[in-house]
Amino acid sequence: MFIRRKRDNQDEDKARAIAKERERRRRKMIRTKYGQTPLKHAKKGIQSCVMAVIVVAFLCSMVIYSFHSKGKVALIMGAAGIVTLIMAGKGFHLALKGFKERDKNYITCKAGIVGNGIVLLGMTAIFLRGLI
Repeated sequence: MFIRRKRDNQDEDKARAIAKERERRRRKMIRTKYGQTPLKHAKKGIQSCVMAVIVVAFLCSMVIYSFHSKGKVALIMGAAGIVTLIMAGKGFHLALKGFKERDKNYITCKAGIVGNGIVLLGMTAIFLRGLI
């Protein structure tokens, strides 16, 4: 009698384990598309987006500081502009490197290219306008 109860408990435990595994697989199939694993973002793409946010914040702070000082910050803003240009170039480069990572989600790389590219073109235009 004791042996029968022990076997019944073992059978119930196996049935529970099988049902639990089946439920885990079903949840995984629902969570992902056709059972494929979800893609992670490219690390260099994330770094590029962070760099774009830093560059835009730095650019906004430069504009605010220039307005408060009524435009009398030629050397300071020139140096800050060059730093911004270099940082935007580095962010653009990181976004391009992010496309070389395999099996990743590249949306952050695309956003980094757009953000850093716009700042890069804008700062280049400002410098060329200042030279002319």
